Amino acid sequence: MTYEDAIKEIEEIILKLENGNLPLAEAQTLFERASELSKFAQEELKKTTGKLYQIKKDLEQEEEV
Repeated sequence: MTYEDAIKEIEEIILKLENGNLPLAEAQTLFERASELSKFAQEELKKTTGKLYQIKKDLEQEEEV
């Protein structure tokens, strides 16, 4: 799964939950899935941000040489 896939699925879940015509158990299951996807997306963003900071740091060090 990619970050983009997770965000798309979260958006679909939100639309279903906002509709409000779901049985409580199904709404709970969807909410739990959205929570899992959100955690995944946050981790992916952390990884990417860390990589970008490292690239920036490496470039700055190369410029100093």
